[in-house]
Amino acid sequence: MSETATIGVDATPRVSKRFRLQWEEAQQAWVLLYPEGMVRLNQSAGEILRRCDGARSVAEVVADLEQAFATTGLEADVLAFLELARKQQWVDV
Repeated sequence: MSETATIGVDATPRVSKRFRLQWEEAQQAWVLLYPEGMVRLNQSAGEILRRCDGARSVAEVVADLEQAFATTGLEADVLAFLELARKQQWVDV
C-alpha cells in the first residue's frame, strides 16, 4: 500500500518492526519502544495497536474492540488513528 492510499477495512496492519509494543508497568500504559526512546500510548491507541498483528483485518480489529468495550461505531476512529500511526511509521499496512 502506498503512503498516500487510505487504509481500508480489509487492510491487515501490524506494528512496525522498528518498534516493540509492550505494557509498561511503571507507566501503567502501553508503550512503543524503539532504539532512541519510547512513545507512551493512551488507552485507545494501546488497545488498537495490540490488536494489529498483521493477521487481523481492520474490520476484525474494530469488531473485537466493539465487543470488548460493549460499544458500536468505532470504525471511523480506528481508521483515523491507523492513518496517524502509519504517518508516524508505527504500523505497516
